[in-house]
Amino acid sequence: MTDITDLDALRARFTGENEGRIHDPHFASMAAMTIDEKGTRVAPYAGLPTLLDAPYRAVDWSAPDLSGLDVAMIGVPMDLGITNRNGCRFGPRALRAIERIGPYNHVLRTMPGRELKVADVGDVPFRSRFELETSHDDIEATLAKIVKAGVTPLSVGGDHSITLPILRAVGAERPVGMIHIDAHCDTSGPFDNCRFHHGGPFRHAVLEGVLDPRRTIQIGIRGASEFLWEFSYASGMTVIHAEEIEGMGLDAVIAKAREIVGDGPTYLSFDVDSLDPAFAPGTGTPEIGGLSTREAQALVRGLKGLDIVGGDVVEVAPQYDATTNTAQAGAQMLFEILSLLPFTPARGQNS
Repeated sequence: MTDITDLDALRARFTGENEGRIHDPHFASMAAMTIDEKGTRVAPYAGLPTLLDAPYRAVDWSAPDLSGLDVAMIGVPMDLGITNRNGCRFGPRALRAIERIGPYNHVLRTMPGRELKVADVGDVPFRSRFELETSHDDIEATLAKIVKAGVTPLSVGGDHSITLPILRAVGAERPVGMIHIDAHCDTSGPFDNCRFHHGGPFRHAVLEGVLDPRRTIQIGIRGASEFLWEFSYASGMTVIHAEEIEGMGLDAVIAKAREIVGDGPTYLSFDVDSLDPAFAPGTGTPEIGGLSTREAQALVRGLKGLDIVGGDVVEVAPQYDATTNTAQAGAQMLFEILSLLPFTPARGQNS
């Protein structure tokens, strides 16, 4: 039973004139970014839907104005590279419809959408809905403009083939390292006379010199296609299979990822099929035996302080997602990646 003296102290601190006061300095500073002078904030279900409820900035991509932005979140609604169930072209729209993600990350103790200048800049403008390689050219051209402006891109797919043109833009001046969380290595060769499908973007990224394989780690790999992924091993990538994670422990997996990418520029790619289909059924190539959402969150949060220069969430296919669990998980993982960006070395907030 609470001592009456303690109860009186609690009443004095949290009732009357102090009823709406937040005493903890850090919590108070976070609340000040979201709650107005009248003690209210924008309802999560109100207004036009955007990625993570970020402000929308309309961009004329023929003469883009990205001034003042730290982070540009962009939709890439293209799934021409799918080998199984299509439909992740609707992924960006599905993630925009999810409400109540953030704004505060209680583990990393950050409110990234307020601490950084973040905007949803719409979708990549595509010239054709039918041509895969033309679509890749459009993605590269659009992302190159974001990178040239000194803005960090966070992309929402779309199938995983979109990461190849993104890496072409992000790694144009020097090859980047990569933390790749997925059920599949995506380093296979041509499939049905197509070289640029979603099962092989990282083979091409290495061969084109925009991705450093020795600074690349692939986590959560499993399923029946291991025989297609010899390139990962031959090129020097580190592969951690889903079956190894329990024995290693998440802390060891995180430590290995940090060791592999080191202090250099690093791209973070999250395929939602890395999650077990119990958590994320709405995807094109589900594989049982995957990560839980809690494990995925812990894994990404463990990357705090790395030099993250871009990231993506891909392969959310909402028509297979009757409960919206997959879109919810995808949006949350986008928020987790965004939450790393206040702590990159260039921003100097590695506390």
